[in-house]
Amino acid sequence: MIDRRTALAGVVGMFGAGLFAPIARAAGAAQASRIPVISEGPPSVAVFTPAQRALVSALSERVIPTTDTPGAIAAGVPAFIEKLLADWGTPGDRKPILAGLDAVSARSQRDYKVPAERATPAQQDALLTLAMNDQLPSGKEFFEAFRQLVVTGYYTSEVGITQEREYLPVPGEYNGEFPYSQVNKVYSA
Repeated sequence: MIDRRTALAGVVGMFGAGLFAPIARAAGAAQASRIPVISEGPPSVAVFTPAQRALVSALSERVIPTTDTPGAIAAGVPAFIEKLLADWGTPGDRKPILAGLDAVSARSQRDYKVPAERATPAQQDALLTLAMNDQLPSGKEFFEAFRQLVVTGYYTSEVGITQEREYLPVPGEYNGEFPYSQVNKVYSA
C-alpha cells in the first residue's frame, strides 16, 4: 500500500513551481525519508480557533465534495491541513490561510448575516469564488494555498488513493490496445 510519505513526494509534480511552502517542505523531507510520516500524531500546536476549524471543514468539503466517492471531510483533510500548518508551516505560511478564513467569515457575515461555517453550500461556493477571483482581501493568495492543501490532503489520504483512484501497487503490463470504454478511474501507484 502506498503511504502518505510516498504520495507527498509525488505531489511536487502536480503543482510545480507554485507549490505552497509547507507542502514543499513536507514533500522534500518525505523524499529524504528522515522524518516520520506527516499524519502521525496530533498537531504540535493548535493553528485554528474552533470557528476556523469548522470553516476549514466546510470549505474543504466544497473544494472536494462527497459524491459517489467520499469527500474531503471523510478523507481527514481538515486535520491534515492543521497538522501541516502546525508542524511544517512557519507563521508567515499560516498568515494567508488565517487571513483568508477571516476575510471569508467577515464577508459571510456582511452578505448573508450568518457565520461562514454555517452558510449554505451555495453561499460557501460563492465565498470561495470571491476568494478565487481576488475579490476578498488577499483572496487569491488564500484560495491558491487552501486549494493546494485540500487537494494534497485528499490525494495523499487512503480514501483519495484507494477509493477516488484505482490503486495498483504494481501496475500490469502495457497494453496499447486497451479499450477506453473499460477505463473506470485514474490509477495511482
